[in-house]
Amino acid sequence: MTATATQDLLLSRIRDVPDYPKPGVMFKDITPLLADPVAFTALTDALAELCVRCGATKIVGLEARGFILAAPVAVRAGLGFIPVRKAGKLPGATLKQAYELEYGTAEIEIHAEDLADGDRVIVIDDVLATGGTAEASLELIRRAGAQVVGVAVLMELGFLGGRGRLEPALHGAPLEALITV
Repeated sequence: MTATATQDLLLSRIRDVPDYPKPGVMFKDITPLLADPVAFTALTDALAELCVRCGATKIVGLEARGFILAAPVAVRAGLGFIPVRKAGKLPGATLKQAYELEYGTAEIEIHAEDLADGDRVIVIDDVLATGGTAEASLELIRRAGAQVVGVAVLMELGFLGGRGRLEPALHGAPLEALITV
């Protein structure tokens, strides 16, 4: 399947939900895409190809929908999967990273022992919005001693400026969005 055909298929399976979670917001619902085995396979294959192209050795998935995408991509690409969770959700020793939200702050964490020197990590998530969570995950990965080789998302919400925020933190690693809206 060509990149354009994959993009068209993925776009056709993303549903717009007006006024969710609040009035004036157009929510992009990916659950119809996940329910379609042809579309979900096309998405998994496209992301796995990006992982191989970047020379990744591990995949980090961001809570929560990033888990849904990153885990099958890790299996398809033959790579390890590491979840980045909201603070307080992982047992044992963790590294934490705080980041700014539109109205406050949040924290994410990763198991300290899941990444090591020499690991080449790609971050996968469903949506790049403002870039705060992705930016914090890059810091966590580097603090664990691993190298960031890219960020890949299903969809980039270009009007929110996440790419501009994230690019300095990428240190030259690619940011790949399969769809930009």
